[in-house]
Order: sequence, then structure tokens, then C-alpha cells
Amino acid sequence: MFRAWPYLYEGDAAYERHYVATYAASRHAAIIIARDAQTIVGASTCLPLTDEAESLQTPFRAAGLDPAAICYFGESVLLEPYRGQGAGVAFFTAREAHARAIHGVTHAAFCAVIRNPADPRRPPRTTPLDDFWRHRGFTPHPGLICTMRWREIGTEAEIENHLQAWLKPL
Repeated sequence: MFRAWPYLYEGDAAYERHYVATYAASRHAAIIIARDAQTIVGASTCLPLTDEAESLQTPFRAAGLDPAAICYFGESVLLEPYRGQGAGVAFFTAREAHARAIHGVTHAAFCAVIRNPADPRRPPRTTPLDDFWRHRGFTPHPGLICTMRWREIGTEAEIENHLQAWLKPL
């Protein structure tokens, strides 16, 4: 799912193990699963921002935000045939309910990959999710840009990617 636009992620087992270990180590993490019968067709994650990597917390602190008050929404991925049927809304609803149950959390946040709309790798008829996120009550926080590194399709080394942070008061 992450190989698709806008992530263009080329993963490997070692990177995935390290990534999942962050969630396994957090006693307040949640993973929400979407199924079609017994088949997993999507997943969505969240955890307190204080349980995320320091490199992700730093831009929030620099913007004057307290990571202890933020539940960070990781990914929300869904196989294409299941999109547009309410799973995305359910993912946000479940994560927000989980975040509200964490003592001291007052906001939810996630980061969206910033891509040039003219990027030739962008599939035709791609619709940005900005309106969906705004409808859920999230707004982009001006100047709050996070940086993450991952291998993209067709590359051998990790590439620095910039992501816009979106926030919502809970």
C-alpha cells in the first residue's frame, strides 16, 4: 500500500520491524484494522507523540507545541477497491476516540507527504485528501514541516521527504 502515490515507499523487512517496534513498545498505541471477512484490507495507527522518534517530536516543539498533549496518527492505508466506503472515516473516528482516552492528550496530529502536483510519478485523476482531512476537523499547521527518510521506488538509498503536519483539537 505504501508503494502507491504519494509515499512511493520501497520497504524491506528490517525497516518494517524497526517501525512496528515503536508501536509495540508504546502502551498507548493503537492499530485499527479493516477486514473483508478474514482478509486484512487496511490498517490505521496512532500513539502518543512522546512515544515517537525524537526527530518527529522536534518540529512540534519548535512550533511551540507540547508533544505530551498530542496523539500522533501514523498511517492510514486501505486497498484501493475498499476506498470510498467509509473505512477512512472509521479509521479517524476510532483513532480520535483512542486519543481522547489518553490522559493529557488535547490534540491529534498527522503528517502528509508533500509532493509536487506536477511530479510525473503522480497517477492521473489523483485527488488530494485535503478536503477529507478538513472535513474531519484537521487543519495544516503553518510552517510545521517534518522530515522523514525512506527508500523510494527505484532508489538504493533513503531519501529525505518533507511532510506537512495537520492538527485537530480533541
